[in-house]
Amino acid sequence: MRPSRNQLLIESLAVEVKARRLELGFTQEDLAAQCNIDRPFISLIEVGRKQPSISVLYALCVALQFSFAEFAERIELRYRKQQRVEARRARQSATP
Repeated sequence: MRPSRNQLLIESLAVEVKARRLELGFTQEDLAAQCNIDRPFISLIEVGRKQPSISVLYALCVALQFSFAEFAERIELRYRKQQRVEARRARQSATP
């Protein structure tokens, strides 16, 4: 399977992972240990440069104390908000 090319969605995931990690007071090292992955991979996810597999995404949900559905909903809400922001920017730049 090819990685997503939807950068806005990837960034929405990245922001939500970092936001929740900080809400819980976890370091990247803490989160990585709970997910049984390397800390640099967490860092790359949080900046939108890597996309987790479904199994890593599930481990992230567990570590971040969300159900898969709850986490997906947070990502979707952020994604839709960012879509609106992008659409607004596009309209403003198209207006003379």
